Amino acid sequence: MKKSLVVLLSTAMMASALVGCGGSKKETTAAETKAAESAQETTAAADGEKVWSIATDTVFKPFEYTNENNEFVGIDVDLLAAIAEDQGFSYELNSLGWDAAVAAVQVGQADAIIAGATIKQERIDSGWIFSDGYYDATQTFVVGADSDIASFEDLKGQNVAVKNGTAGADFANSLKDQYGFTVSVFEDSPTMYQDVILGNSVACVEDTPIMASNIKEGGLALKIPEGMESEGAPYGFAIMDAKNQELLDMFNTGLANIKANGTYDEILAKYLGE
Repeated sequence: MKKSLVVLLSTAMMASALVGCGGSKKETTAAETKAAESAQETTAAADGEKVWSIATDTVFKPFEYTNENNEFVGIDVDLLAAIAEDQGFSYELNSLGWDAAVAAVQVGQADAIIAGATIKQERIDSGWIFSDGYYDATQTFVVGADSDIASFEDLKGQNVAVKNGTAGADFANSLKDQYGFTVSVFEDSPTMYQDVILGNSVACVEDTPIMASNIKEGGLALKIPEGMESEGAPYGFAIMDAKNQELLDMFNTGLANIKANGTYDEILAKYLGE
């Protein structure tokens, strides 16, 4: 079976990366529903084979992002391509943004999601069916480049920015009462970073490899304090409908194979220098 990949970048969702949201969103909004509907359902490839519809984020560097050549790239993008080639399945990768990607899978307009999604019990309980973990990551507090915040105690009476529905948000919320800080919720990482850079929040919480990459390559006026990170947890590919178990099984088998043949390490080295 010949592998097919189409990356669909949603202009509306890319534009929304410039706009922040001041509060937590627990329900799917009309905008998210519209974006979710833009994710194409599983179709037939030219050769009659199934094409799996897979949703992802728009900006979660180095796992998925648009490079200087306007190509959609990243660890998740390359891993999926390598696994699909190993297993011989076809797919479309729809770049929607985090919330819209989740919504697309929930309503059945995408078959799976790969977007640096942390495997956690809350998601499993709500219907996520995860693959084997493909990358272990911690979450960390991030502060302005000139900030003197160096510990959780320094956050007392301050505000922290988080991204909606993420492990970073969970990490912040687990500490806010203990250390006396408040939390503001945003829909995407770039807007969250800007809230800290502009001084509206004293810190944000992000997956450590993503934050390190953005600071290094994006020249962001941010830094990562030592000792303000969580315990590690794995990222997983996920479906939300058991009828797509075939795709999950292929992902797991392909992941094991590319780890064994060295492709996995090559992909990590390409983006992380590991």
